[in-house]
Amino acid sequence: MPEPGAEEGAGTMDTDLHLRPRYYRWHVDPGVEWTEPNTGCAHLDWTIPLSRAALVLVDVWDAHYLADTAARAEDIIQNRLRPLLRACRGAGLQVIHAPSPPQAHEHPNWVGAGKGPEPGPPAPDWPPADFRSKAGDYARYDKPAEVRQGEIDSMRARRIIHPVASPVGDEAVVATGEELHEHCAAQQILFLIYAGFNTNACILLRDYGTIEMGRRGYEILILRDCTTGMESAETHDDLSQTRGAIQFLEMFGKYSITADELVAGLPE
Repeated sequence: MPEPGAEEGAGTMDTDLHLRPRYYRWHVDPGVEWTEPNTGCAHLDWTIPLSRAALVLVDVWDAHYLADTAARAEDIIQNRLRPLLRACRGAGLQVIHAPSPPQAHEHPNWVGAGKGPEPGPPAPDWPPADFRSKAGDYARYDKPAEVRQGEIDSMRARRIIHPVASPVGDEAVVATGEELHEHCAAQQILFLIYAGFNTNACILLRDYGTIEMGRRGYEILILRDCTTGMESAETHDDLSQTRGAIQFLEMFGKYSITADELVAGLPE
C-alpha cells in the first residue's frame, strides 16, 4: 500500500477510481449577477486510488414502519444497491456496514468485538440531566406518548440488515463514528461514499454519518440515487426532504454521484 501522502502519481502504484463529484457552486462567472438563481451545480474530475475509498452502507434495513418509505428503500436495494455491490466487490472497492449499534454489536464482523463497551462522553453540567431527558419538573416539555410507539420499538428490535446488503467475507461492521474512524485510519481510507437510509436522518445525523465524518476530515460523497428520506405529508409527492438533504450536503462541502457513475469509474 502506498505511504500516506503518496496520492500524487499513485496511478502507477494503485488501481484507480475515476469520479466526477457534483457539488453546489455558490459562485458565478465574471459579469454574471451574483444572485441565488444564477448559482447551480458543478462537477469536479477526480482520480482516486481505489484503496483510499470505501462504500459505507448506513441502516440498510429489511423493514421500516412507514410503508411508503419502506417501498422506496426496497426498490433502491433491489434495483440499485444489488448490482452496485456486485460491481464494487468485483472491483475490490472496500465495503463498510454501519447499522445501528445494537445490530452491529451482534454481527460477527463488528470491528469493536472484544474491546469492551466504549466509554461515553462525560455528562455535561448544563443543561441539567432532567431537562435533557425531559424528566421530573421538565416532563411537561416532552412530546406526548404515542399509542403506536410500541409497534415501532418492536419492529426495531426484530429488523436485520437487508439480505441483499449483508456483509460478505470480512467486510467491516461499525457501530460508532470512532470505530469507523479507527478502521479508516488502519486501512488508510480517505474518501467515504455513502448509500442507505434515511437521507434526512441517519445519513446526516449519525456519528458515523456524512456530517460528523466530514468534520473528521474525510471527503464525503453520497450516492444520490441510492438513498431516500422520510417524507412528510407536504413533501411526499416530490420527495423534497430527500432532495433537500442531498442538496444540503452538496451546498456545504460534500459531493454526490450516482450508482451508474460509481460503477463506470471502477477499474475493470
